[in-house]
Amino acid sequence: MSKKDKNSKVEDSQFEDQTSTAAEAVVEEQKETKTPEEQLQDQLVSEKDKFMRLFAEFENYKKRTTKERIELFKTASQDVMVSMLPVLDDFERALTHIEDDKEAEELRKGVLLIYNKLVNTLEQKGLTKIEVRQGDTFDADNHEAITQIPAPSSDLKGKIIDVVERGYKLGDKVIRFPKVVIGQ
Repeated sequence: MSKKDKNSKVEDSQFEDQTSTAAEAVVEEQKETKTPEEQLQDQLVSEKDKFMRLFAEFENYKKRTTKERIELFKTASQDVMVSMLPVLDDFERALTHIEDDKEAEELRKGVLLIYNKLVNTLEQKGLTKIEVRQGDTFDADNHEAITQIPAPSSDLKGKIIDVVERGYKLGDKVIRFPKVVIGQ
């Protein structure tokens, strides 16, 4: 690079500095020469922008809290439902054992009546059974494997052999996965 090129570059940068300084000065002059009405208009615009942002933030807050409240109401009874599941299991076990005893027919009818009433009440509150049958394909996302036993036949390998405990859902949420025995 020659000396002449260096000098022209220095002059160009000085010229750019002067023009940017001049532009800033013009903007400052315009600010100073604004009438009080224009200044108030600018202030009004900035305050209106702040208000709109605050209003949008508040609307988002209301939507979020409403959504959280609805979700809370849906699952508020979850603790009660989970604590009632062992009682439901005991009723099912009692019914299977009473069926074997032919002398306790009246007892079986009474227990069945109470069991049906309990099941209907829980279903009204949103509890549903997860249907699992022997021979269904085991899915680790939907079932909890208790143990594996040798499959009685080759077609039951990797499939459900027995259901130890039923699974239940409260609304769309699984509150207890079905506990199953799978074939190896």
